[in-house]
Amino acid sequence: MEILFTSVQDCLSCKNLDPITTTVTHILRKCFPKEHLPVATVRSSYFFPLPGNAKAEPPCEGSEGKWVSGDYESDGEEEVEKDLDNEDAESKEEDYDLETDVNKLRSRPVLDRPEEELGQYEAMCPELSHNFQELESESEEEKSLEDKTESLPSTPSHFIPSAASVKHPNYRWRNQSVTETGPDPREKDFKVPLQSWTKKEKCRWDQTDEKRDTAEAAQDADSCEVEDPARSHVLALYPLSKDAVWYKKMLYPECKSSVNPSPGGRLESSDIVTNLLEKHQGDIPFHSPRFYIARAKCVKSIPDYKDLAFPDFWGHQPPPYSKPMLERKYGVQRDKVLDDVRRLIQPGDVIGRTVFDLDEPSHSSPGAPGCLTFFSKFESGNLRKAIQVREFEYDLIMNADVNSNQHHQWFYFEVRDMKPAVPYRFNIINCEKFNSQFNYGMQLVMYSVKEALQGRPRWLRAGHDICYYKNHYRCSAAAGGGMRGEFYYTLTFSIKFPHKDDVCYLAYHYPYTYSTMMSHLDILEQNRNPKKVYWRQQTLCQTLGGNLCPLLTITAMPESRDDLEQFYSRPYVFLMARVHPGESNASWVMKGTLEFLVSSDPIADLLRKCFIFKIVPMLNPDGVINGNHRCSLSGDDLNRQWLTPSSQLHPTIYHAKGLLYYLRSIGRAPLVFCDYHGHSQKKNVFLYGCSIKETLWQAGCMVDTAVITEDVGYRTLPKILDKVAPAFVMNSCSFLVEKSRESTARVVVWKEMGVLRSYTMESTYCGCSHGLYKP
Repeated sequence: MEILFTSVQDCLSCKNLDPITTTVTHILRKCFPKEHLPVATVRSSYFFPLPGNAKAEPPCEGSEGKWVSGDYESDGEEEVEKDLDNEDAESKEEDYDLETDVNKLRSRPVLDRPEEELGQYEAMCPELSHNFQELESESEEEKSLEDKTESLPSTPSHFIPSAASVKHPNYRWRNQSVTETGPDPREKDFKVPLQSWTKKEKCRWDQTDEKRDTAEAAQDADSCEVEDPARSHVLALYPLSKDAVWYKKMLYPECKSSVNPSPGGRLESSDIVTNLLEKHQGDIPFHSPRFYIARAKCVKSIPDYKDLAFPDFWGHQPPPYSKPMLERKYGVQRDKVLDDVRRLIQPGDVIGRTVFDLDEPSHSSPGAPGCLTFFSKFESGNLRKAIQVREFEYDLIMNADVNSNQHHQWFYFEVRDMKPAVPYRFNIINCEKFNSQFNYGMQLVMYSVKEALQGRPRWLRAGHDICYYKNHYRCSAAAGGGMRGEFYYTLTFSIKFPHKDDVCYLAYHYPYTYSTMMSHLDILEQNRNPKKVYWRQQTLCQTLGGNLCPLLTITAMPESRDDLEQFYSRPYVFLMARVHPGESNASWVMKGTLEFLVSSDPIADLLRKCFIFKIVPMLNPDGVINGNHRCSLSGDDLNRQWLTPSSQLHPTIYHAKGLLYYLRSIGRAPLVFCDYHGHSQKKNVFLYGCSIKETLWQAGCMVDTAVITEDVGYRTLPKILDKVAPAFVMNSCSFLVEKSRESTARVVVWKEMGVLRSYTMESTYCGCSHGLYKP
């Protein structure tokens, strides 16, 4: 190996010798000794005991896709391996997975629960029984809103369902065919009531309902603080390096000498937060550090977080300019692989020092001279271990999802004690996906605390010499508790930090935490126009980890009592997001959706007057909080549980499906259902839908159009988006129904609820390859 390695060095500068260089590199990789990850077990550092008789078992082989065989990889973009965790399998692969049984495509299973349970979801549709009575006076209305604002942050929790809830037997499940064979019958009677919108009568609503909402909100805020005294600790920020004099001067210009960081470089919240809040300019839209802190105190996590990540607390502004995707440097992957080989044959400069270890904190050497300091024990944080390889190079290991031994993709951690203008190399060595957009222009994101305190609080795309490739680390089936035994992949990147002794945060994508979402809802509720926007925030259910899963209802307030009939008959649109915690881009899309729906934009006003929006903005709070990439605390992918969800293990899915069942039982199944996701393999934004005919045609089956009729209305929304949304690409959409997707929300809602327009919306982590946003 040493002779080959030495020989290939002389060939690197000559492109004409690339075939020889490539062949030698592959031989070296083949000869590289296979190793196991430098961790005691690949199972997650976090464990959560499951209720009842359920046990946290490792997933069976092949449950989340397949591992490719062989080591051959090319150096260019022709290397494209499939990632079956997302709906991006190529057509040839999909053909084998397509559902060709027409009876299965059209049949509707019976209810997955007793019919009597559906009555509990009546309380989640208060808009259908809301009695709009005029308040006593305008001043009382404003006073009520002020009182409600003062009680924020809170989580209005009107009704938290459970299996033991009171049952209402007077609701019957209507058995209808799976897919409508003609135009959607709900559309025939749907008319836009333009005339009623021009009336100028004063808005009316039920004063008793409003008072009850306010009282319950206040009660919920009290329970948040009193429920668990052990969790009433003061949260601390973790932003200081021991010698961060610039930070002290910036925050405490008058009394520098009185500021003494506690051991480890931390300042207590009582000292630092007060001064930070005084410095905060309040110029970040829809963000309040005070609201964030109040919400973060209520979060229940497995590690019992005591620290706040500065970017989530402080907030961030969008960058003032668009940045093109990173151009891949020629031969970068080959160079990185040869660097890995150099470690083996020239070990003299390899330090091999553990500087951060989530499992064994006592084994790490934080603050050692000349090394970076890492930290990840905050909301949505994920970094398990950091090993200093060379002076400016570190191997990083991500934590698996809770109660699991896989799903390594999301990372979010803090790093400090850096030197400026020095290229630090980071190697995340336990990635699982076969390929990544990091090979095609994607960069990670970085946030600088020093930049933020100087008035530039921004997450910026960062990193150079980025590539993603298969490494020599093999997963042991024994260590992994039965996990698939193949190789991991390395994401490697280099970063030059802008300032000395700064505190920076690095993440796979722009983070969006549970506390961010909850505080955002508080701000939206506070700032909405109550005369125009009907807003109800309820609790869908409590999660496995004890956090609340909010449910929103947004529509337009009726302008007079003459509009009530149209108000009650508005069609439903059901939106969800963040079932996969690592897909933070789904939350950003949902954030924009919510802000638009409550805005004064004429189109938003029109949408509110046409539809009632039921929204679950975060379907997997526990996974988001604990830094998971794909699963909940049960170790299950919640988007594979929709066929038979467990009320104990998958409560958010169970009750979201129950609410959809209820809407259908009263003849109000949604006109549109859309589940927001993020995609790690493709660019742009696109939809997945469901079609019997397109599935059968793609599978090569004969389709008798006289027997199988289908409303093509499922294509209407994608076509509209293709015309009006610059990031949307119709050609990337698919309407095929695969066997492996039969338990996803999109397919189950289409089959069991009869929702013709049932979609998964995928948003890229990377960027756009066409249109207005093409770099």
